[in-house]
Amino acid sequence: MNNALGWMLDDALKMPETRHAVLLSADGLLMAHSAGIDRDDAERHAAAMSALQALARATAEFCGQTGEQWQQTVSEFVGGYVFLAAAGPGAYLAVSASERVDMEAVSFRIQELVQRLGKELTSPPRQAEPTSPPRQGSPA
Repeated sequence: MNNALGWMLDDALKMPETRHAVLLSADGLLMAHSAGIDRDDAERHAAAMSALQALARATAEFCGQTGEQWQQTVSEFVGGYVFLAAAGPGAYLAVSASERVDMEAVSFRIQELVQRLGKELTSPPRQAEPTSPPRQGSPA
């Protein structure tokens, strides 16, 4: 991973009280991370965020929805929040923040970032590598 989109995540974190951001694929692979978090931690958090979105989708029926209609989950902890949002087909954006953050402003900023990145946030499903076509024999 070359973290080519990391600068966009850094730009989104310029608002007060935000901490870190990770961009991940549906299967929990790290796609990008902000500068304030090292790659090992970002990979660990990406895997956890993948599980969190799967749990949110699985519990959507509880509020009369389907998993495909899930858009964002906010988890509150003593000392802060984690915002996890759909960021395109098969991609998710997670942002952590302190307890003093303006929650509405962070949600808005996340949606702005999702719009700004557009197709860059799309993570297509994995596919097998194409095989070479069979060699044709030499003319007789």
